[in-house]
Amino acid sequence: MTSRIAPQISSISPPPQMTSRNRVPVVAVSLGILGFIAVIAALTITLTKPPPVQPTVPAVAMTVTKAVATKVQWPETTEASGPIAAWQEAIISSELSGQHLTEVCVDVGDQVKKGQVLARFNTDTLGAQQAELQADAVKDESDLQRGLSLQKIGGTSDQQVESYRDTAAVAEAKLNEQNIQLAYATVTAPADGVISSRTATLGATMSTGGELFRLILNNRLEWRGQLNASQMTRVTPGQGINLTLPDGETAAASVRILAPSLDVQSRLVTVYADIVPASHARAGMYASGLIALGIKKVLILPAVSVVLRDGRNYVFKLGDKASVTEVAIQEVTTGIHRGKDVEIITGLQEGDQMVAQGAGFLNDGDRVRVVDQKENNP
Repeated sequence: MTSRIAPQISSISPPPQMTSRNRVPVVAVSLGILGFIAVIAALTITLTKPPPVQPTVPAVAMTVTKAVATKVQWPETTEASGPIAAWQEAIISSELSGQHLTEVCVDVGDQVKKGQVLARFNTDTLGAQQAELQADAVKDESDLQRGLSLQKIGGTSDQQVESYRDTAAVAEAKLNEQNIQLAYATVTAPADGVISSRTATLGATMSTGGELFRLILNNRLEWRGQLNASQMTRVTPGQGINLTLPDGETAAASVRILAPSLDVQSRLVTVYADIVPASHARAGMYASGLIALGIKKVLILPAVSVVLRDGRNYVFKLGDKASVTEVAIQEVTTGIHRGKDVEIITGLQEGDQMVAQGAGFLNDGDRVRVVDQKENNP
């Protein structure tokens, strides 16, 4: 077997050797192919690469005006409410019984002076009784004088003279009582004031003690505000009060006195305040009042800057001084409202810039265009 295989191997001729002349074209072709592939790859990458993302500028939500948190001097007040009543109300009653009214001279709302006639009762019966008693008194006085004369000459006893004296005294007393009854027939005002109630009716027969009129003495009214224990410690006589009446009108008053104790049921104390005359206040009204406690420095904003959401108060702070800027929502605690402004207790500092007009339509992070108030409302 060895002899057979050897000739076959020896008969295979070796491959021709590659010369430097035919190696150069092969290398050039290979490099060309590789370059073409690189160009195609570069074009593919270039064509498939996404364009760069441009940053998106948020749109301007709306145009607003600005307000600056400012510190000012404000009167410090405390609020209370209560009824308006007469300082003193006199009840004018009948002092007669069984006599009918023949004249009623005044009506509700009339201003009267002390001693002015308000009503008159029938005096015919009283006058007749007075005349009879007066005659009796004259006769008994005459009997007494005659007895005294006889006593001097021993014509009568001392006992008889004493009897005459007693009879004359009784007659005089009865006459005086009748004169008083006649005086009661004319009803007069006990003081200056205004008639607040009238039950007297022409022709009515009155009994003793029956109410005829009610009179607000000196037309003097008072406000009876209700204060809690905390408010009470800061209220003293002489402090001014601004009352707001049910019809929207106002009235001035001043603290006269505080009740010495709190009500055991309501835990409130009553402050009695004299109302300045010539106001629209009327007895029976229910009014709220602002009691002036002093002066304090407060931080304020226009009330339109404060937005109520979910039971809380918020403002929108301006990000910078540029005409277009973002806003940031800020919770605040408010205090007293006065006119168009509101007190800011917590949440802001003096000089902070807020959105004024337009705050109610914004959300946190909105971009706004800030314009001057005059520009916004030409």
